[in-house]
Amino acid sequence: MTAELQVNASLMASSFALLDLSRRARQAATLHELGFVLVNDSRALVAYRQAGLWLATKGVYALSGVVQIEANAPYALWLEKVCAHLATQEPGGLRAVNADDLPPELAQEWDEWWPLHAVWLPLPGPAKSATGPQEMAGDAAGLVLVRDLPWTEQELALLGEWADIGRHAFHALYRPRVSSWRSLRHRVGDHLALKPERRWWQQRAFQWTALVVVILALPVRLTVLAPGELVPAHPLVIRAPLDGVVDVFHVQPNQLVKKDQPLFGFDEALIQSRADVAAQAQATAETEYRQTSQQALTDPKFKPQLALLIGKIEEKRAEVDYLRDQLTRARVLAPSDGVALFDDPSELIGKPVTIGERIMRIAVPSDSEVEAWLPIADAIALAPQAKVSLYLNASPLSPVSARLRFEAHDAVQRPDGSYAYRVRAALDEPTAHRVGLKGTAKVYGGWVPLVYWVLRRPLAAVRSTLGF
Repeated sequence: MTAELQVNASLMASSFALLDLSRRARQAATLHELGFVLVNDSRALVAYRQAGLWLATKGVYALSGVVQIEANAPYALWLEKVCAHLATQEPGGLRAVNADDLPPELAQEWDEWWPLHAVWLPLPGPAKSATGPQEMAGDAAGLVLVRDLPWTEQELALLGEWADIGRHAFHALYRPRVSSWRSLRHRVGDHLALKPERRWWQQRAFQWTALVVVILALPVRLTVLAPGELVPAHPLVIRAPLDGVVDVFHVQPNQLVKKDQPLFGFDEALIQSRADVAAQAQATAETEYRQTSQQALTDPKFKPQLALLIGKIEEKRAEVDYLRDQLTRARVLAPSDGVALFDDPSELIGKPVTIGERIMRIAVPSDSEVEAWLPIADAIALAPQAKVSLYLNASPLSPVSARLRFEAHDAVQRPDGSYAYRVRAALDEPTAHRVGLKGTAKVYGGWVPLVYWVLRRPLAAVRSTLGF
């Protein structure tokens, strides 16, 4: 009876110790606290000399009786190799190990660092990978305990329960680094590993592959982005009516003008002086004609000169009319109502211009459209009346909707040196935005599979680089 009472008391003490450790494991707020409990407080269940906690992504994580681990210490390096070897063995639970279970290069140092007997407690357990026992999961971990005496069946049973409790606490606190490629590779491999108990269509690898194929085959609208702006749809271009120097502007940029309102004028001094000289020459020719006609009445030899003088008078009259017309044309008037579109007038005043050179444009405020410059690499096939959306820099949340009017046949060089196709699109409805605002135009093409939408530019770059 005394022996039975001692056994029962020992079992009760072990049970209470296991309950206390379970409570402390559940209350651990961090992985460091849990590691301290595993390597130091497990003495309440069994006696041991040393303990170590190992994580696949962090190496030796905690040691009994040690506050801070020296990662490059010989013992830490050897222990990491031993735990990594034990974690890659055949899947299983808790097991007692000795020097014979290790490779020769590790076993020869056993006596230097450890006593005779050790026990391995896997926490999350090794990965069930189809690639073989040499692969370990990125979240693999284990607790190793060593001492001089052999492990009894009762102690191994208690440690097995403690390992199950620690496994749950470990899963609740441990988050392997996703940034670790090794951890990510193992986690993805475990997720996609073939499960013999499942049918082929129930395998995760097949389901993910089918999902990816379906997603890549989804039809999407092929769109391209291009620089765009609001421009006048039918502007009246005001060009220089003569060769001269711009003298004055009567309007400012973006000013509303009325029909026949003065816009700008040329320097009239030179034209006026030439007109005065021409008028004086005409008067002189007329006076000479009158004198000659009077002389012709008395002397017939002056009659042949009359025809020459009449031609000279007509020549001078035509020159006077031309110069007066030039004076009239030097004062440029607005041909219709609209908005005057031109650059800074100070840059044009005093500038010599040639006849036909564009000075400004007159546009109706409500008569605007979208102009975009489609890069050569994005020159997709566009259907008639294709949709175009202009996202203005001044109002990116209120796109201007339009329909394709025409696309230029040839690419032209832009001021930045690139070549692009001019695209014009008529607005679906009038907009309150003023002409001249710039932004990004989104041009809509046809429907294509998602995989083509994703790989169109990369494939074009590869083909232009490699030539196939």
